[in-house]
Amino acid sequence: MTFRTACTAVAVVAASAALTLSGCSTSDDSEAKTAQGFPQTLTLAAIPAENSTDLKASYEPLIKLLEKETGAKVDFVQASDYAGVVEGIIADNVDLAFFGPFAYVVAGVNGAKITPVGAVIQEPGAQPGYQSYGLARADESNINGLKDFAGKKVCFVDPGSTSGFLYPTAGLIEAGVIKSGSEADISSAMSPIYAGGHDSSALAIANGDCDAGFAFDTMVDKTMIAKGDLKPGQLKTIWKSEMIAGSVAAANDSLGTEAIDKLKTIFTDKANVTNLEAEGFCQGDACRMTDERAWGFAPAQDADYDGVRHVCDVTGSEKCKG
Repeated sequence: MTFRTACTAVAVVAASAALTLSGCSTSDDSEAKTAQGFPQTLTLAAIPAENSTDLKASYEPLIKLLEKETGAKVDFVQASDYAGVVEGIIADNVDLAFFGPFAYVVAGVNGAKITPVGAVIQEPGAQPGYQSYGLARADESNINGLKDFAGKKVCFVDPGSTSGFLYPTAGLIEAGVIKSGSEADISSAMSPIYAGGHDSSALAIANGDCDAGFAFDTMVDKTMIAKGDLKPGQLKTIWKSEMIAGSVAAANDSLGTEAIDKLKTIFTDKANVTNLEAEGFCQGDACRMTDERAWGFAPAQDADYDGVRHVCDVTGSEKCKG
């Protein structure tokens, strides 16, 4: 298993992601509209929460729905990290994107003009949101709280990850392990390793490549166990963050208010397992969307992410500035 150290990860993945999206501009279609008022082609971008080689498959039901409702052809782009999606939005190369909460906030800081159209939920009527877990091996008796992360090899996910970096950093500050979210302070207190995915972070802990680390709740509690990548009870959860605003689908404001309002209706009223199955796009669990295996989407607004902005203020993380 290969990881990047804190000093090299950001530059490498950001460059590759920006290149991934550089050729995806829909500007050539800016004058041509579908009958529903959308560009002839919509570019949808996302990054995997795990090391997936076929992220698009988890978006197929949603893509089919969007193509029916908008009359547009949907081009899906799998970016290699959060920075690439942010750059794609800013450059008007991307019309729709899925962001973790942190990346959504950073996109705004960097000047991206975007509007939330829906936040993922796992069950009908659920509130959008999730938690970050601090993890260690179940048989590791010397790590029982965040304070025990000091001096250890600690797996983070990505510098742009909400639950894999930002909230863990806030927790480590509160525990007195680090002074701030700066790279220098983190590296002076422990040996940070960026695993690149939530699944990779959890596996690295289980395999002993990291002494401890972080990943989001359902990846550890459900997804990896269902896939056989982790055994129940193999890892112990020694810390949980406060509830974090849910991952969000956001539209590029260049689409216009009317189109964005239509997208909000599509996401919150029609992009759900029940409707997707009724439309004949998929059946059962195959209708769950994104690699978070979402049931559907709830209404979302920019103010929902003020909690993330507050954690940025607390940590002083350079990553919050893009």
